[in-house]
Amino acid sequence: MPHPNGVHHLAICTGDMKAQIEFMTRVLGMELVALYWMHGVPGAWHGFLKLNDHSSIAFVHTPEIEKVERKLGVSHAGSPGGVSAAGTMQHLALNVDTFDDLLALRDRIRSHGITVLGPIHHGMCDSIYFAGPEDLALEIATSERAIDARAWIDPEVVALAGITDAELARFKQPEPFISQRGRVGQPAFDERRPYPRAWPGYEKLVRMPDAEFTERMSVPDPPVKVGD
Repeated sequence: MPHPNGVHHLAICTGDMKAQIEFMTRVLGMELVALYWMHGVPGAWHGFLKLNDHSSIAFVHTPEIEKVERKLGVSHAGSPGGVSAAGTMQHLALNVDTFDDLLALRDRIRSHGITVLGPIHHGMCDSIYFAGPEDLALEIATSERAIDARAWIDPEVVALAGITDAELARFKQPEPFISQRGRVGQPAFDERRPYPRAWPGYEKLVRMPDAEFTERMSVPDPPVKVGD
């Protein structure tokens, strides 16, 4: 059954693209692999910092972002225990494979004058905590063993979340789905369901045939021509 098997990229708004790239490359050792005009968004830049060949942290910059006030407790949580508006990113946790790697990365971060807290042993993972530019709350974590759902799904929290026994069983073992090979059509518009309301011209876009949308919106060629 097809399902997401990793994070391809996590996009974060920035008012200072250079500062974020400098921090991610110099302090964390990540490689810059893409920096280009964002497709379909006039005036926006898109920068990708490599986690592995199939996963990146991405930053989005437009002049308008610089004018938006960062406010802890609203736009930013500021820490893994803080709050921000529903639907916003609370903190970003990056993975390393071993506890030794975790301590080595703590050394690297501290060597650049950045304060790091931890490790904290959470049982399911071990973590260190620090801050990046623009109040970005960051964590590095390692889970040397797979998470055991039997030990880490707390019945008290399940009840507080309003999850029934039947729902919990379904959440732990999602219902199977047989691929229709891309033949399922766009559902009728229902404002009670999540939809990308901020897309310009959204109502017109959702009425387009899939092939037309793909043809109009795709920009497959990279900005720099690379020889064979």
